Amino acid sequence: MSAASHSIWSPLRLPAFRGLWAGSALYFTGNAMQVMAASWLMVELTGSSFLAALVQTAVFLPMFLLALPAGVLADTSDRRWLILKALMFQAGITALLAILALLGWVGPATLLLFTFAAGCCTALLSPAWNTSLADTVPREDMPQAITAISIAWNSARALGPSIAGFVFAWLGAGWVFAIAVATTFGMMQAIRRWPPSPHAKSRLPAERLWGGTLAGLRYARHSPLILAQLLRTVAYSSAGSALWALLPSIASQQLKLGATGFGFLMGCLGTGAVATGLILGKLRARMGLERLVAVGCVIFAAVMLIAAYVRIPGVVFVALAIGGAAWMAVMATFNTATQSSAPPWVRSRAVALHTVSALGSFALGSAFWGAVSSLAGLSFALTVAAAAMIAGVFLARRFPLRMGDTQEVTPVAPWKNLFVKEPPLPDDGPLSVEVAYRIRAGEAEEFLNAVSQLRASRRRDGATLWRVYRDLGDPARYVERFIVASWADYLHQRARATLADQALEARVREFLGEGESVTTQHYIAER
Repeated sequence: MSAASHSIWSPLRLPAFRGLWAGSALYFTGNAMQVMAASWLMVELTGSSFLAALVQTAVFLPMFLLALPAGVLADTSDRRWLILKALMFQAGITALLAILALLGWVGPATLLLFTFAAGCCTALLSPAWNTSLADTVPREDMPQAITAISIAWNSARALGPSIAGFVFAWLGAGWVFAIAVATTFGMMQAIRRWPPSPHAKSRLPAERLWGGTLAGLRYARHSPLILAQLLRTVAYSSAGSALWALLPSIASQQLKLGATGFGFLMGCLGTGAVATGLILGKLRARMGLERLVAVGCVIFAAVMLIAAYVRIPGVVFVALAIGGAAWMAVMATFNTATQSSAPPWVRSRAVALHTVSALGSFALGSAFWGAVSSLAGLSFALTVAAAAMIAGVFLARRFPLRMGDTQEVTPVAPWKNLFVKEPPLPDDGPLSVEVAYRIRAGEAEEFLNAVSQLRASRRRDGATLWRVYRDLGDPARYVERFIVASWADYLHQRARATLADQALEARVREFLGEGESVTTQHYIAER
């Protein structure tokens, strides 16, 4: 990786990325303001830690429910249309919430319902927006582009709540919601001026929503890189959600702060995140992924303990700034590792799965820690969460992290000969594919070790079953057989092969006997 790729300014020199980045920074700020106002309004309406934590659940639960279908839509449809429609609906929903708040007609149920609806709009546009931004930069600048996006998001979490705190105290929640509507229109203007790149035209049958969703899940299940990153994200976000969810109660119950003080607490978390983002590329290069993540987990756990037991606002403010830095370092690393490990055809779905893992577990974790706090107290809930955060560090032994290599995400053109006399219809199937090898004598064990490495790539790209068989009538002949749901799925599977897959297949062919070649047969189910 070049030295330039460690500079946060590299992607920001590109006009399209810079424009979309600025629009999203404005949009994130409005969202952060809306969340802060909703959280504090819930505290004023009910005084309940559990209901205040449920606001975070209402914000992020839509990500758990909708992000993956939204990722399929982003991979297979017009991203510009998807983003603009979601923004239009969000503007309408938030404007109605602002009117109700100004009239004093908002209760706890209404607040949660409108917050959830706005979160659904954000969930629908997020995968398309993330992928669109990544598409505007070269691959070598992708880590810093993702860091820049994280800086925008965390800057919003620093600035938005602080602004919202003052506006809330001065004018009330309704005007905070109105400002959030204006920022949504700012994002819409950025998308119109710098529209996402259109999808490359393909002659393959279009993926359907359900099939595309299953394809994304299957890819993550059978890609060790993606699976490790998603599981680590779930563990980290679930434990760390305690601090974010319980922050309104920490402000009101333990530190005796008002709306302005609560906004400043959230701003401290965001400020620390922004500061770290400016140097994250150099930190990652110097420390490596695992060490950076481990240090971030330990620091965030310590911050949760400080928030649990310290009653001095100034100390908590400083601790939260440090905690925000740790949160940014870890979450941006997980996000970068996930996006760099996914090929173009599934990248939006990989982003969506990261979102599901991070914010879905955040939403469920917020409700869980809110319930624990209501039953056993704030300090107990934060202490248990800190212990869970430390325990998550040990997942590195079973699920190590690394960035994806270029060969692992670069597609190759499939061979044109399908070895079929008459291609079936796209929906015909299931299809059984049989690949036969006749190998040299005495190398069976080595061949089986090599061919078994094809299992992950076949299953990852579309196969539902995969096995290798030895021919009892010819000891030198082995057959690799896998099942694909339909002829269309098989065509997609072939088109998803990467340079790394091609290298694996070449390694398997090295075991062929002299003068032998690989033969492929296809069988379509008739009954």
